[in-house]
Amino acid sequence: MALSSGRNRGRALARLTTAAIAAALVGTTAGTAMADDNPGPVPAPFKGVQQAAPKAAAASKYAPVLGVYGVTKAGDIYGYHPDKRGGLEGGKVDTGFWKDRVHTIFQVDHDKDRLLDGMYGRYTNGTLAFMHVDKGEKKLGGGWNQYNLLMSPGNLAGTKQSDILARNKSGVLYLYLAKADGSLQTKKRIGGGWDQYTQIAGQHDLTGDGKADIVARDKAGVLWLYKGTGDANKPFAKRAKVGGGWGGYNRLLSSGDVDLDGRTDLIARDKAGNAWLFKGTGKASAPFKAKKKVASGWGKFTLIFS
Repeated sequence: MALSSGRNRGRALARLTTAAIAAALVGTTAGTAMADDNPGPVPAPFKGVQQAAPKAAAASKYAPVLGVYGVTKAGDIYGYHPDKRGGLEGGKVDTGFWKDRVHTIFQVDHDKDRLLDGMYGRYTNGTLAFMHVDKGEKKLGGGWNQYNLLMSPGNLAGTKQSDILARNKSGVLYLYLAKADGSLQTKKRIGGGWDQYTQIAGQHDLTGDGKADIVARDKAGVLWLYKGTGDANKPFAKRAKVGGGWGGYNRLLSSGDVDLDGRTDLIARDKAGNAWLFKGTGKASAPFKAKKKVASGWGKFTLIFS
């Protein structure tokens, strides 16, 4: 499916990289900003990105195409999107708005059209909110600072919506099933022992079976694959070892399909601030190809999200 289908890509980028995103996360007139039919021009780093389109893929394939964002200590926002050459392009898109206001952010494609629908953001006071590109902000309640990890790897329960994983400080992992409007169902306990992992990442299917998967890096630097089952009561199969040597990265994340081939990829930032792309293969036995450097200077980011 072409990235431009169903919605104007430029409008989504403009809304969620400039004043709209900032307004939502600092608690001002988020609804007005998100619903504005004229949100302003596409930021310069993203001009032309809305014309990017994935290569032809089987109908069963699905991987969202989401941006990667970095926030500096000063609150400056940088945005990166596929450059149509298998890498990323972008730069600064706004200044100072998020300083000391937001702890965690992650994007979702709830309707599975491969385009951004909105994002979840956890304020530093523990409140969780969902910001829709068209409908504005929906507060989902407080108490979310009990979790030291929040993420959405995609649909874990057989519906369209991208669900949420939350790990508490005791290492227990929970699943929150999402609804179409961004609200969440009552949490389901997945299990304990997840504090053995220093990084967890994923954005839909890594193994070619159409189900959302995740990878998790342990304290020894070994990366493990958890295949999704599509069953909300037991969302992951037994882990499988991907390989060692992942301890040199201080951030792992997935923005979905970076090289626009219809498969989910992985991005890793090393301790020198370089960003590396591990292209997805769609094979459980070897889910990633050899790494490719796609950016440098990412050491300045205190928060990186997709």
